[in-house]
Amino acid sequence: MAACGHVLPHDVTKPEVRSSLSAAAAEGSRTQTTLLPSPLPPPFLLLFLLLLLLLADHGRESGFTSSFCCAENMSRSGPSTANGPDRLSIAERAQSVPSPVLHLRQLPVDVSEQEVIALALPFGQVIKLITLKAKKQAFLEMASEEAAVTMVNYYTSAPPTIRNQPIFIQYSTHRQLKTDNLTNHRAALQASSAAAVHSGNMASGVEGRGLAQGQSSVLRIIVENLFYPVTLEVLQQIFSKFGSVLKIITFTRNNQFQALLQFSDIVHAHHARASLDGQNIYNGCCTLRIDFSKLSTLNVKYNNDKSRDFTRADLPSGEMDAAAAFGGALPPYVAAAFQPTFHQHTGVSMAVVPGPLVSPPCVSLQVAPPAGHSVLLVSNLNPESASPHCLFILFGVYGDVQRVKILFNKKENALVQMSDATQAQLAMSHLNGHRLHGNVIRVMPSKHPVVQLPRGGAEPDEQPLTWDYSGSALHRFKKPGSKNFNNIFPPSATLHLSNIPSSVSEELLKDLFSSAGVTVKAFKFFQKDRKMALMQLASVEEAIEALIALHDHQLDHNQHLRVSFSKSTI
Repeated sequence: MAACGHVLPHDVTKPEVRSSLSAAAAEGSRTQTTLLPSPLPPPFLLLFLLLLLLLADHGRESGFTSSFCCAENMSRSGPSTANGPDRLSIAERAQSVPSPVLHLRQLPVDVSEQEVIALALPFGQVIKLITLKAKKQAFLEMASEEAAVTMVNYYTSAPPTIRNQPIFIQYSTHRQLKTDNLTNHRAALQASSAAAVHSGNMASGVEGRGLAQGQSSVLRIIVENLFYPVTLEVLQQIFSKFGSVLKIITFTRNNQFQALLQFSDIVHAHHARASLDGQNIYNGCCTLRIDFSKLSTLNVKYNNDKSRDFTRADLPSGEMDAAAAFGGALPPYVAAAFQPTFHQHTGVSMAVVPGPLVSPPCVSLQVAPPAGHSVLLVSNLNPESASPHCLFILFGVYGDVQRVKILFNKKENALVQMSDATQAQLAMSHLNGHRLHGNVIRVMPSKHPVVQLPRGGAEPDEQPLTWDYSGSALHRFKKPGSKNFNNIFPPSATLHLSNIPSSVSEELLKDLFSSAGVTVKAFKFFQKDRKMALMQLASVEEAIEALIALHDHQLDHNQHLRVSFSKSTI
């Protein structure tokens, strides 16, 4: 080696210095020869080599610090170049790598398995599910990575919610779920098969999202066991929890209250159907039956209580032409005749139903039974034919009528007081827009809280126009829990007859109804109970007239005929 003034190369390393130090020490001990000029004693050699070792360490430290600072400055200056890797943390990189397993966070603490699975059903089959309710988390394993990617991509732009609570979804670091307990696995499979996946093939369907073929963003809704009235507003409140509702049309077909509802996206429609089909709007009644409509879009011309286009506030409120919307004739609409207020997909809180039906995996729809006054205003009556008795019989199909008053100066108008606000809205939803004595009647809430009886000084002609029926024996719903609560249907051409004596024949009943001026199209006794029968007339209007004329008609000395509307046909 050269003299002490010699400079070591810049890239000298610590192992190289140590190796030189060991070799020099060994050589000095054997030959008594130094690496430095002879005047320099051996101890100074060791000090010199130690100094070189320190200088080498300092150079390496300086180089490392320089490189670290350079990298830090690059990360602060902005994202990497197009060809350079993104500087993400290990956790961030793991969560951005696609996986068939998805991690769901911020779930409701009492979330059900069906609610979790419903989020994934539009995108594919769920093969495993693990819920961690205490941590408000869940893990879903999809049948394919493609389905998981489609689901994450969609919910990134349209964050999902469960019960108005936003849910966070990301890829899991796990590639598959492993558990010894297959209970959750079987529940997921059962829920998946029971939900709205008809074809079973969820790969690359509509718009490349992995949705099942034959599905659209329009839902067809049928409400069974209609005890409380279901209005356009009620439907909008329920379904807007699952996405943006664009249009709603309500109508009656096959003697059932139905609706068509259009979402902004097929995924919202699928989610709503999977979550709400078979659920009760109110406790024990108003059951939803939901399927996909064959229509791809709805044609709404008017914004009123029967139809609504939430994207067109400029539409008039006139009567809608049903044939224009459906391409054919329909029976009259039967939706509640009060103007709804709309809360478009805002997650508004709604009052809870008293004693709601919440039995897993059922969903609480959280809709309160309607409230308000129990007095209805009936307008556009035929003043030549209308009477308190006919209104009492007709409105009595939907509740216990307490008082009826035909206005003295405007005999085409009347006030009908029901037992409570629920019965009033039920009668309003079923009878508004139907034809009575040749006129299409309008039924709406009245501003009067009660119907006042005439005072003693009333005119003689005015007294027959007001009647008090509070003590009538013809009330259908005066007994709590009466089976009549389960047999409330819209006006239809088919009538249900009951309390028929065994001595009364089919011909006698047909003659009785024919004498009332209606045309009998068909008749059938119940096979297991000849005390009941179905009679089909020529039209709904004739059925209304026959019910008014013949309900409580005396058939023998102690039996009176009971007449109501039926959902069946002959």
